[in-house]
Amino acid sequence: MGFLEIIFYCFIAIVSIQIIFYGFVFNGINTIKSIIPKPKKIAVSVIVCAKNEADNLKRFLPLLVSQNYPDFELILINDNSKDDTLSVMEAFKEKHNAIKIVNVKPIEAFWGNKKYALTLGIKAASNDFLLFTDADCKPLSPDWISEMSSHFSNTKSIVIGYGAYQKTKGSLLNKLIRYETFITAIQYLSFAKLGSPYMAVGRNLAYRKALFFEASGYMNHMHIASGDDDLFINEVATSDNTTISISKDSFTESIPKKTLKEWILQKRRHVSTAKHYKFKHKSLLAIFYISQVLFWTLGLVLLVFMFNWKIVIALIAGRFLIQFVNFFLASKKLNEKDLPFWSPFLEIVLIVFQFFIFIQNIISKPKYWK
Repeated sequence: MGFLEIIFYCFIAIVSIQIIFYGFVFNGINTIKSIIPKPKKIAVSVIVCAKNEADNLKRFLPLLVSQNYPDFELILINDNSKDDTLSVMEAFKEKHNAIKIVNVKPIEAFWGNKKYALTLGIKAASNDFLLFTDADCKPLSPDWISEMSSHFSNTKSIVIGYGAYQKTKGSLLNKLIRYETFITAIQYLSFAKLGSPYMAVGRNLAYRKALFFEASGYMNHMHIASGDDDLFINEVATSDNTTISISKDSFTESIPKKTLKEWILQKRRHVSTAKHYKFKHKSLLAIFYISQVLFWTLGLVLLVFMFNWKIVIALIAGRFLIQFVNFFLASKKLNEKDLPFWSPFLEIVLIVFQFFIFIQNIISKPKYWK
């Protein structure tokens, strides 16, 4: 058996793996019926941790305090900000009785650690049902709290939502950021739908306070700078206690990074937590990434040498068709309808950047959340 023939059969195996992921594993989100549970009459604590976010708080706090929900409090955590964040919080508190401020002072043991600040905010919450978002993030509906909290039940203690990024017209970087966020959401929402939740994003996440303390909070990974959302969920989420919300009124939208350097630093922090996931999740994600790299690499080699090129093109076309159908259906649910058409180009760019970020994290590790 010749070298190119070996590559050809390896390519067939890789395409098969990709089809399994795109046709089945990542299709979980597309099988969800648009049935929204009835609103729950439960008291909710909305928690926002802010560090030097004065301007964003001025923009987005009005959308939080005006939520169409009868019983909620807003916990605002000032994590040792150097700007006017605390003053903005205090100004809003004077006008809204539902606001509670937690002013965090740094201590040496937890310097620059968002998890320490969040822990203090969670302890200050009066209610058992907690809903998290970021200071640079806005709910896309006045019914955001109602939609997210409606998924709690006697068995479901975790609700994973979708946190989108704001669109910037004419920006390729913005397309890349939104594409990466979109496909990551397809992955973690689909895994959760299939009964194997492995992460969530703090921009839109809810869980019970009792669950937090039963798991000893973030203590098992307090030493890791990132992971207040994904590492905690990876630790405590199960098929029995976790559900997802993908109704458009439950979405949030954040301000994306404006420079490539800022985005890479953000992704370096996020990627640094993945090695702490459970083995089965790390393995599946690694298999998927490796299969992506080999799909492009082996396919290109076979086409350059024109080895069984008709079959190779047919395999590539079949894989892209299944991927596009998956992304198209998911984009309708997540309101990201422009992204599937950019997939072939952005996929290559993202693979390259993910490899670069992986190497950078080996050389030096990001320490602080901001």
